[in-house]
Amino acid sequence: MQTPINSNWHTNLRLPSACGGQDQRWRLLIDQSGRISRLEPLASQAAGAGLNWHGAWLSPAGVDLQINGGLGLAFPELQTEHLPKLLELLDLLWRDGVEAICPTFVTCAVAPLREALAVLRQAREMHQPGRCALLGAHLEGPFLAPERRGAHPLEHLCAPSIAALHERIGGFEREIALVTLAPELEGAPEVIGALRQLGILVSLGHSCANEDQATRAYGDGVGMLTHAFNAMAGLHHREPGPIAAVLAAPHVGLGLIADGIHVAPTMAVLLQRLLPEQVLLVSDALAPYGLRDGNYPWDERLINVEAGTCRLSDGTLAGTSLPLLEGVKRLAAWGAMPAAAIRAATVLPRRQLGDLRPVEQQLLGMAWVDTLKWQLDADNKLSWQRNG
Repeated sequence: MQTPINSNWHTNLRLPSACGGQDQRWRLLIDQSGRISRLEPLASQAAGAGLNWHGAWLSPAGVDLQINGGLGLAFPELQTEHLPKLLELLDLLWRDGVEAICPTFVTCAVAPLREALAVLRQAREMHQPGRCALLGAHLEGPFLAPERRGAHPLEHLCAPSIAALHERIGGFEREIALVTLAPELEGAPEVIGALRQLGILVSLGHSCANEDQATRAYGDGVGMLTHAFNAMAGLHHREPGPIAAVLAAPHVGLGLIADGIHVAPTMAVLLQRLLPEQVLLVSDALAPYGLRDGNYPWDERLINVEAGTCRLSDGTLAGTSLPLLEGVKRLAAWGAMPAAAIRAATVLPRRQLGDLRPVEQQLLGMAWVDTLKWQLDADNKLSWQRNG
């Protein structure tokens, strides 16, 4: 049952705050325009006046920094005639609790990339309340290590250079939020510098970088890891790799696919507990997101979807078809603190894109329908519903 908007005061709720503030209780007031006008900490755990949430959590909606498509639509294949389907996908994402996405492009040829970016530009102009918003695009490639390319087609990879970057994003610079690349490649430092000058977040991914190379990249301005553990060296006691190097780089976020397949549940919880303010959840959902299991076309290839896992015909892991917030529920079920799991999909992605405000400041003034209520059931399973 959803919380009625005319309740005005809501009390005894929790926020997905940073470590140390997880048990603080709050109350809030919804004004006549349907926005949160006051948000106050309670002096004790006494509920006080208002609708009692009994310790349930309030959060902003989800933000997905890595999603490749849905409803059969892959972002690199976007053409103008796909606009209605794209808007349908954005409506589905809103229903799935996601407020905004960085539409992600698996490595593809230059012409379809630029055409798709132009379609996204049109779609942004059609945004309306109650629909997931399109943030800047996430280019996952083409400056990737061939040995770690995963499902990315080899024929479209290229060496990092300013010319190759301009060929792909020239004229769309303000519409790119994130670029994944392998920082150890020759020419990558110059590309990283150019991207940072444009205000574009750079992420290490599909990379052979060792600890030293990753550390240099973080010093050069790389601010994220794309799907941590996947398409990169893992944690090894003699070869720590790029993940361990993040311990000395607190500005670096680690994208984590919490499906239980890309990363084993124990390792996912270990990473989240080790770096609770750096691990953020991504769906890595592909075009079959929102569709049934089965075989689907993907560029010139086929992907098989089974129980939310997407693989190429040779068994290569390609992504998921799961909603972002499913990862929150799974991470909490595996042993992560519920508030930390919620924070990883709702607050920390915003911070990765530059919103450094505490969650209580993010929520203040937010429309009630843009927020989520999270609670544990009798079996200690986490669930969510949209408010309003």
